[in-house]
Amino acid sequence: MRRKLPPAAWILIAMVIGIILGYMVFVNFPDKKSAAEIAGYISIMSDVFLRLIKMLIGPLVFSTLVVGIAHMGDASAVGRVFGKALGWFITASLVSLILGLIMANLLQPGHNLGLPLPDIGSSANLATSKFTLKDFVGHVVPKSFVEAMANNEILQIVVFSMFFGVALASLGEKGKTLVASIDELSHAMLKITGYVMKLAPLAVMAAMAATVATNGLQILLKFAVFMGGFYLSLFILWAVLAFAGFVFLGPRIVKLLKLIREPFLLSFATASSEAAYPKILIALDRFGVKRKISSFVMPMGYSFNLDGSMMYCTFAVLFIAQAYDIPLSIGTQITMLLILMLTSKGMAGVPRASLVVIAATLNQFNIPEAGLLLILGVDTFLDMGRSATNAVGNSIATAVVAKWEGELLTESEAEANARSMDAELAATLAHPAHA
Repeated sequence: MRRKLPPAAWILIAMVIGIILGYMVFVNFPDKKSAAEIAGYISIMSDVFLRLIKMLIGPLVFSTLVVGIAHMGDASAVGRVFGKALGWFITASLVSLILGLIMANLLQPGHNLGLPLPDIGSSANLATSKFTLKDFVGHVVPKSFVEAMANNEILQIVVFSMFFGVALASLGEKGKTLVASIDELSHAMLKITGYVMKLAPLAVMAAMAATVATNGLQILLKFAVFMGGFYLSLFILWAVLAFAGFVFLGPRIVKLLKLIREPFLLSFATASSEAAYPKILIALDRFGVKRKISSFVMPMGYSFNLDGSMMYCTFAVLFIAQAYDIPLSIGTQITMLLILMLTSKGMAGVPRASLVVIAATLNQFNIPEAGLLLILGVDTFLDMGRSATNAVGNSIATAVVAKWEGELLTESEAEANARSMDAELAATLAHPAHA
């Protein structure tokens, strides 16, 4: 019997095919407008895939989170898990921001750039007013649950689901029927996720092809120092996250990293950490994290624990300051870090959120916003690394919180659970009509 290729291998193959396809379009259609038009058609598949994922996120977060909280039993358990998760997120955010700051100062990617700088009066046309602390606090609480679901506001869905889950838990026997129904909803959403994920390789191929068709590979050479420095910083951050995971999980961290290969590649290729969310939940199930923890910590992480995006904020701001030869004292850089710590906490759900946060920071420190135009061309390539890092950071954070709470299965129990999941999947494939 021939061994089937794992999903992660299909995604890697799709990425390579997408790059070749995109480069062929770029070479054969030198007119930027024509290439962009063709790229628009190619990206239909990746757009549809991401829309399908977004369609799932709201109901999936709501159903898994409500059931998870209801199974925790009381509000004190919810508060305890919330506190532990938030402690990890704040620490990881600070480490990410500081690492971006250190690497940008060491590598000096903006000095002697050798590229024409955009005119200081130019604007990147990004709204920056959304990221005040007052607006963020107001934004956390939903005006309407339906509106939060419609706009895929993960943080607002989390807030409502926490209230709903705690209320259901307090109802005791009366709430069991509703908990069971919502549990069935979560299983149905994961089943739909399985169907949608079959499109992942096609979506990856389309996303890569569209990006390369418009920008070509030459743009990577022009920004080699900046991009190389950023990806080197990301590798260091991955090592730091893996080491932190090793401190709390021991050698099992290796197993976790193997399990999240597919969601990692998926978020990298589509430049969307949301695309990896359902797959990470399943990977954490296989690792032995109980669903009541993963369904609670993961959605929170998507709002508070964007490690890759955080590091990019400090790295990119210093890159732009260096490009315009604007010196920033250590005190100013620390102030910037603390401001970014606050303003970046509402990034989830905002398109190109990192750029919006960077634009707001540039304004506050009198650095030309026009500098954003320098990095806009390669932002998609950078976003791939940011999104993949966010997926890794949230996976490790969830596993560690589960260990702290005593809700992580032993290795033998996790293996038995993974075997039962495989058996269920095999039965579904053998009898799809009865699934």
